[in-house]
Amino acid sequence: MPDSAVVEVDAARVHRRTLGVLVTGQVLGGLGFGATLSMGSLLFEDLAGAEFSGLASTMSTLGAAVIAIPLARLAASRGRRVSLSTGALLAAFGAIITVTAAATQVIGLLFLGIALIGMGNAANLQARFAATDLAAPQHRGRDLSIVVWTTTVGAVIGPLLLSPGEALGRQIGLPAFTGPFILTTITQVVALTVYLIGLRPDPLLLAARLRAQKLLADASSAARLSVGGLPRRFYIFAVLSVSLSHATMVAVMAMTPVHIESHGGDLTVVGVTISLHVAGMFALSPLFGIMADRLGRVPSILVGQLLLAAGLVTAGFGAENLTAVTVGLVLIGLGWSASTIAGSALVTEATPAVVRTRNQGRNDLVMSLSGAAGGALAGPIVAMFGFPGLAAAAAVLVATVVGGAVVIGVRGRR
Repeated sequence: MPDSAVVEVDAARVHRRTLGVLVTGQVLGGLGFGATLSMGSLLFEDLAGAEFSGLASTMSTLGAAVIAIPLARLAASRGRRVSLSTGALLAAFGAIITVTAAATQVIGLLFLGIALIGMGNAANLQARFAATDLAAPQHRGRDLSIVVWTTTVGAVIGPLLLSPGEALGRQIGLPAFTGPFILTTITQVVALTVYLIGLRPDPLLLAARLRAQKLLADASSAARLSVGGLPRRFYIFAVLSVSLSHATMVAVMAMTPVHIESHGGDLTVVGVTISLHVAGMFALSPLFGIMADRLGRVPSILVGQLLLAAGLVTAGFGAENLTAVTVGLVLIGLGWSASTIAGSALVTEATPAVVRTRNQGRNDLVMSLSGAAGGALAGPIVAMFGFPGLAAAAAVLVATVVGGAVVIGVRGRR
């Protein structure tokens, strides 16, 4: 068998094993982040007041924004194994600091702890790109969506552990709302171990070697000079769609626990609502991945915007009905999933291979900053205009993405 054939077989085997490792890491990460997402809002409300409850999502997404490009650079230089392990380690430290903040009532430590947890979440986000490093072009959306989908297991179960985790925390003397953060610490340490052991050889470094070998084997100067990728407007649109969809989701989800609590719902109701929302975010990811591969990236993004709009209308007009709010959040989760999977695949395809990792990091930076802005503005908007006002404001973001799709569609026909 020729050496090139051996390399191809080995790459396919490494890709399958990489997906298995990423799946395991995403389950663990989702379990930890799902358990602490809602508690962060309640901790900020407890220490600083209801108007600051949205800062939990803000600090988490700001942390993800700060680390997005450094993690991408670390991946480019040292591989996915080191970057994903670093993210898990930061999240574990963040959970410990958050518990310390609640125990000492030091709001500054709470900011730091939630931000570090967000940094770990940034690594979880970049894991979806790791699924495409060795993937065949026609299956990028599918493989990316598999990794996104497996977050469902932990992320859905995590919020359901809010009440049991809080009860356990009280029994061992932890401050209020901090029990689930112990779970985050444990799961992130295990995830770190999985990444360090399982991602050998590293998929990103192997993909780079394979590209270099292909260029050396091809004597044509045209192949050597080709940088690949779609016109830049597609990359800009992909970043726009992913970021604004994320901002929409974060803004509404950040205020939902507080909204439910103000309408008489307890932690169990909050946990079930967030679990169903997170199920919407991840459970149908493989279907959206297949849709993105077959229907196309831009049409799939538009399907996501339609689902987001339906969720905002349902939650906005049914703000006084907890069932309507829950249904709206599920639809928003589905819209986020379709838009994020198709948009992430488009980010990869619209970027030359030589700068792909850097541009993936830039996408996640803008995505996180947009989410941070959404979370920060959500509290004041709800305070002034109520939950329906928040839904109306988020609808403007959806309209912007749809407008962007129209613009690139028109330019594409010229």
